[in-house]
Amino acid sequence: MVTNLSKTNSILNEWVKEIRDTSAQGDRMRFRRNMERIGEIIAYEISKTLPYRDVEVQTPMGMTNCPELDAQPVLATILRAGLPLHQGLLNYFDKADNAFIAGYRKHHRDGTFEIEQQYYTCPGLEGRILIIADPMLATGASMVLALESLTEYEMPLQIHIATAIACTIGIEYVQRKFPDTYIWTAAIDDELTARGYIVPGLGDAGDLSYGLKRQA
Repeated sequence: MVTNLSKTNSILNEWVKEIRDTSAQGDRMRFRRNMERIGEIIAYEISKTLPYRDVEVQTPMGMTNCPELDAQPVLATILRAGLPLHQGLLNYFDKADNAFIAGYRKHHRDGTFEIEQQYYTCPGLEGRILIIADPMLATGASMVLALESLTEYEMPLQIHIATAIACTIGIEYVQRKFPDTYIWTAAIDDELTARGYIVPGLGDAGDLSYGLKRQA
């Protein structure tokens, strides 16, 4: 299931405009904050779909019943680009356990690349809800590799992917590999370059958040 939040007019669309706009991208702090705010909106939307239970609460004036999450999710992200989006999720799911995956594109001189994943750290996932953040779902290769690693020994009850911009190619690839996954995105683009970047997209989310990297 894919939820494209840009289909409904909201302030979210203004933040998406700013992360795409080259005239605004020079402000790294604003770029990171907009990614964080997109993560917060996605967290709120996901929260509407999760199971809740009623708990009794003592107020200064008496007793009342209030709903709370039946269980806390596990929040995961792919370093380094996913950190601001992940922080937005964590701002709302502030009691959640967390998982981190170190993965990157290893580029070759001919312009091709492969996904290198060096480690991951994760709590138990059996029967839990996993929410994984990556700002760009382009080819889907890094997301599928991360999910294959995370679910190698234990299968979550649900998998939710949170992304700022997704490409239809990446969405279709993830759905083939993990057909029951929920994908939440702030925008969907249809084109990829030969180097695997989304068009019109926004460029490299990691570089825009933290500065240019040396590509080995």
